[in-house]
Amino acid sequence: MIYEKLPQTDLDVSKICLGTMTWGQQNTEEEGHAQMDFALDKGVNFFDTAEMYSVPGRAETQGSTERIIGNWFTKTGHRDKVILASKITGPSPTFKHIRENLGFSKEAIQEALHKSLKRLQTDYLDLYQLHWPERNANFFGQRDYKHNPDERWQDNIAQILDSLEEFVTQGKIRHIGISNETPFGLFRYIEETRNRNSKVVSVQNAYNLLNRKDEIGLSEILLRENIGYLPYSPLGFGQLTGKYLDGYPKNSRVSLFPNYNRYHKENGFRATRKYKAIADEYNLSLTKLSLAFVNQRPFVTSTIIGATSLDQLKENIDSVEVHLSDEILKKIDAVHEEIPNPAP
Repeated sequence: MIYEKLPQTDLDVSKICLGTMTWGQQNTEEEGHAQMDFALDKGVNFFDTAEMYSVPGRAETQGSTERIIGNWFTKTGHRDKVILASKITGPSPTFKHIRENLGFSKEAIQEALHKSLKRLQTDYLDLYQLHWPERNANFFGQRDYKHNPDERWQDNIAQILDSLEEFVTQGKIRHIGISNETPFGLFRYIEETRNRNSKVVSVQNAYNLLNRKDEIGLSEILLRENIGYLPYSPLGFGQLTGKYLDGYPKNSRVSLFPNYNRYHKENGFRATRKYKAIADEYNLSLTKLSLAFVNQRPFVTSTIIGATSLDQLKENIDSVEVHLSDEILKKIDAVHEEIPNPAP
């Protein structure tokens, strides 16, 4: 395994981060425990979860993933071997079953954090992330920002940080991160932390061969300001494994949950076929090509992978052993030039 320093911290995180959002819905608790056993044995020391998981979010399964992880900690005693990240749910009319006070008020953060800690059976989180902004922004399948002049959001970044810092001081949070954020949002957090002890150390956004929009503005900020980047959906909900090129396999995510189709537009398939041709030319699986590309980006700290089987998990973790040559990268960039960011 390769390890990277999570910027502005003393934490060495594995280049592969174990994503967990299927545990409790697509995966049983037993399967989740098996994945954690396997990943830890392979050197993966970084796990990511969220209070709203498993996904898709439902009242019946909300919090199930954190409970599965907490039960594994109690069973194995491995809490000290894992760098653990979780997320607080942002405002949404869809997820009122989680809490009535969705968002990042002081009261909301206190309630969400304490419930997560209880489910996870731990006293602290190494990284606590805001799952998505309170303001209108382009995330979850939206390519462009569309301004709403009637938006009621008022800049409350300082107040959010004040609340989070209290829990850092108490030792319940070690570090603060954000997710599904834009360059504007990241820079506002950076501005507000210039003279604070607590910094925003990471951004968790969707990033893959079909969605490289964070290279346009965000990546420069990450590199110049020393902020970690934790890309999720590096395989585009499975599209970049190639398994959807000839139909929809039974029990695959998009078969089970058809609204998870943002990577399935015509240009997404066109680009995927071209990337598969490159992988075939160099005797690589499309999965390993796709993950190795993300792993090698200079602004990427740790790639969040998710799997529903141990075979998938093994291939995903093994991607750290693949190094793409300059020749392969030039061919990838040629496809990107022809079909840029087909899936937001």
